[in-house]
Amino acid sequence: MAEENTNTNVQDVKNPEEFLANFNWHNYEEGIDQVEDEKLEEFEKLVAENFVDTDDDAVVDGTVVRMTDREAIIDINAKSEGVISLNEFRYNPDLKVGDKVEVLIDVREDRTGQLVLSHRKARTIKAWDRVNAAHDNGEIVNGFVKCRTKGGMIVDVFGIEAFLPGSQIDVKPIRDYDQYVNKTMEFKVVKINHEFKNVVVSHKALIEADIEEQKKEIIGQLEKGQVLEGVVKNITSYGVFIDLGGVDGLIHITDLSWSRINHPNEVVELDQKLNVVILDFDDNKSRIQLGLKQLSAHPWEALDSELKIGDVVKGKVVVIADYGAFIEVAEGVEGLIHVSEMSWSTHLRSAQDFVKVGDEVEAKILTLDREDRKMSLGIKQMTPDPWTDITTKYPVGSKHTGTVRNFTNFGVFVELEEGIDGLIYISDLSWTKKVKHPSEFVTVGDKLEVLVLELDVEGRKLSLGHKQTTENPWDKYEGEFGVGTTHTAEITDTNDKGATVALNEDVVAFIPSRHLEKEDGKKLKKGETAEFKVIEFNKEFKRVVASHTAIFREEEQRNVQAAAKKSASAEKTTLGDLDALQELKDKMEGK
Repeated sequence: MAEENTNTNVQDVKNPEEFLANFNWHNYEEGIDQVEDEKLEEFEKLVAENFVDTDDDAVVDGTVVRMTDREAIIDINAKSEGVISLNEFRYNPDLKVGDKVEVLIDVREDRTGQLVLSHRKARTIKAWDRVNAAHDNGEIVNGFVKCRTKGGMIVDVFGIEAFLPGSQIDVKPIRDYDQYVNKTMEFKVVKINHEFKNVVVSHKALIEADIEEQKKEIIGQLEKGQVLEGVVKNITSYGVFIDLGGVDGLIHITDLSWSRINHPNEVVELDQKLNVVILDFDDNKSRIQLGLKQLSAHPWEALDSELKIGDVVKGKVVVIADYGAFIEVAEGVEGLIHVSEMSWSTHLRSAQDFVKVGDEVEAKILTLDREDRKMSLGIKQMTPDPWTDITTKYPVGSKHTGTVRNFTNFGVFVELEEGIDGLIYISDLSWTKKVKHPSEFVTVGDKLEVLVLELDVEGRKLSLGHKQTTENPWDKYEGEFGVGTTHTAEITDTNDKGATVALNEDVVAFIPSRHLEKEDGKKLKKGETAEFKVIEFNKEFKRVVASHTAIFREEEQRNVQAAAKKSASAEKTTLGDLDALQELKDKMEGK
């Protein structure tokens, strides 16, 4: 047929040479009918206007024309329709025929000749362009909060997973992140990392501008004494931060309650709404001091007007110091019990020895000042003063058993009963031991037998003795080791002034140096045993002095005395006796 047409054309040509020069041999060889140039141009124009250039990677719009269980058939005005897996539309479960979707040509022709499209890639490209535009123009975008992550949340913005830091969720601290999951919120793109394709968004940035205006308005209207409503924003050990609507104020722990509290969470809790009063602020009103307790009357004003000195009140120990304890007798009303008013005892003790925080106690009002809001109390006044009948219970000369409470360099304090203490001077601890410090003799807590030596009722002083509870062994030693008695002992120690010997376990005698001389002229040395004669005995000062020299010197003295007596009797002889004496003398002289 083509051949017939060609022959016809050749016959119709007036100029064969021109015809042959312009003849399309390609179409002739392929068997393609000759088409007029105008129609061909029109056809090419229609193709350019209605069909997609499949070589271009640009994102195009397509229409869902059919859906299967796994795929969506998309018409993009190409030579053939494309397919997209339904997995790419999981974010849009309501996809239906007729919907417009953005697609990117992924594979122009697969093994079956099918055009393969990608909606995910198209969304990513478009989303990145839209995110960059939103960042550059400061636009507000919608995002879907997908899940929590470390430090914040993951938000789907245009199909891109953006990071929402925890600090950018709201102007107030967020304690429950889960409440935002699966919610669609408005955000502002605040940062883009083009290298790693990271996007950071903020919800806080949207409300900060409004809050700043609100803050300026609130600050401009602040006045001392003004009462405002606020929300507990943060609780610390020293106070509570209150959000006044964009402006933060602090309620110090001492301004939360008229009563003493250990921590602010005893009074308030997070996100609680409450009224507060402005107490003070600095010049630029950046630091606002608030009060809560000031909105209620002071407890002292509600205190029973009939309460007076001498009345007994009940209360709870709220604070303990070394000097005393504070007792809350009514909410916000406290009295101080000084440590000296806790016991009739006079020796030093701390308040912790008597009470602890939380104890319920009864006390008597000692002073009451309603103007200065001060009250002092006493516990010891709840029991009789033990010194009232002291002379009956502890007369001079009576023996008792006490407890060692403490001691000083000069003596030991012994408690006979609560409130009754006595002092034992160091010299009254032992008859025989030379005590340099009481700790050598007793320890705190020991039970000790004592004898009342002196009693001063007005001065509330008791003088006690321990050694007086036993007989003085020196009374016996006075006879056993009195002056003139002789004893055999070993020299235990020597020095420049003399030596010492132990006559028994209690009595140590001192031997002066000149009394150490033996009969041969030498001196006794340490370790030698010899006889000693007591030449001095002082019971009061427990002093014994003895001498070895006196032993043989005494014998010499007896010989001298005997010779003197013999000489005296010779003077009384007669003349006849003189002749006999002369004869004896001559014999002695060897005549």
